Amino acid sequence: MSNSRRKFIKNASLGTAALGMASLNISAKSYSRILGSNNLVRVGIVGFSDRARNTLIPAFLQHSEELNFEFTGVSDIWKRRRNEGADYLKELTGYKVKAFENNEALYDSKNVDAVMISTADFQHALHTIEAVDAGCDAYVEKPLAETMEDNREVKKIVERSGRIIQIGSQRRSGSNYHAAYDFIQSGKFGPITMVEMSWNVNQPGRWRRPELVADLRESDVDWKRYILNRPYESFDPRKYIEYRLFWPYSSGIPGQWMSHQIDTVHWFSGFSYPRSVSANGGIYAWHDGRTNFDTMTAVFDYGPSDDLNTGFQVVYSSRMHNSAGGVKEIYYSNGGELNLDTNQVTPTGGLTEKYASSMGMEPNLLQEFSLVAENVQASTDANTGADTMTSKHMRNWMECVRDRNKETNAPIRAGYYHSVANIMVTAALRTGKKVTFNEEAGVVLAGENTFKY
Repeated sequence: MSNSRRKFIKNASLGTAALGMASLNISAKSYSRILGSNNLVRVGIVGFSDRARNTLIPAFLQHSEELNFEFTGVSDIWKRRRNEGADYLKELTGYKVKAFENNEALYDSKNVDAVMISTADFQHALHTIEAVDAGCDAYVEKPLAETMEDNREVKKIVERSGRIIQIGSQRRSGSNYHAAYDFIQSGKFGPITMVEMSWNVNQPGRWRRPELVADLRESDVDWKRYILNRPYESFDPRKYIEYRLFWPYSSGIPGQWMSHQIDTVHWFSGFSYPRSVSANGGIYAWHDGRTNFDTMTAVFDYGPSDDLNTGFQVVYSSRMHNSAGGVKEIYYSNGGELNLDTNQVTPTGGLTEKYASSMGMEPNLLQEFSLVAENVQASTDANTGADTMTSKHMRNWMECVRDRNKETNAPIRAGYYHSVANIMVTAALRTGKKVTFNEEAGVVLAGENTFKY
């Protein structure tokens, strides 16, 4: 990194810096890196999380030998995690992988060409900026960003860098989702008129790790580096380990779950962000000190900005105290439904002859068929191993890193716009106001006010 950029990262880690990197004029050519000997792509892990351990690393290793990729380092500011990461990778690969106490040390080693980022939600954008500053490609877990300041900056820096970025929205690599996209784009489904989505669990321990919280000491981590550009506060082991429960370290349900599903709406419909969002929720069951809601419902309006009479509505609901219904994604048209829980297109709810004829219209009923040869159901489990979607998504990133001319299935703009929708929901939940997005200014508006924290 340049001296000025290095100074920025250090200041941010002290909780004092604003994201002012737009003023730095660094050309895309300065990011270029020659791959290692024998065209080996050297990969580092930024954040040895449960997601990295249980899903991302196994997915990577399914393809690493064939595509000539290799782990060369793991960075984690918690001593326990980085040592566990190094030991785990040695056990899986048979060779030693060096552990680094922070990302700066990892990049200073000059021994990585690409990284997998699986740190806390609010860190993803800043850690992506660090990666491209160091000339690295990156696979970045979602959500990309939890504030528009971070979201605008990472999009600008990545687009200027020319680096290969894959956002961890693995539905974009699922065969059933591609089949759904193709069917909608063919016109046979008809205009989308409504979308219903839910993500329901009944898991009191979800995002809770009391044993780890009890084990964590401030001396074992770099707390100031952890909070980056969030408002400074004293060390809190819960906000380090159970960050998903606490704003502004995570939005909770929107960033963790809704980001997956709302991204498919953008992909299928072609609309990058909603015209407006209204939402409410609360902490109704798990009164454990969390500040993020355990129950929420959001209503989105999508459509062209110049024609408010055209478009569709999305209703998203999620609860963490009753799992009935599980994960649901159903797209409706006048002719029926496209159900990504059952992976079936059916004429359910379509316009029948009885009601069409009374208005001098033709009936409109979709033909029933399956989106995939084998039923693929979404899961509410956080870590399901190297599942097919994640494996395909990881391979897509690796192939694009190798090719350099292909765009990944989930490029930076996909992450930017799912983050816009997430931040709109967060703003609606926290202010109780109807929320809109000013694309030109890149700001989320709660009523007439710009939303930040």
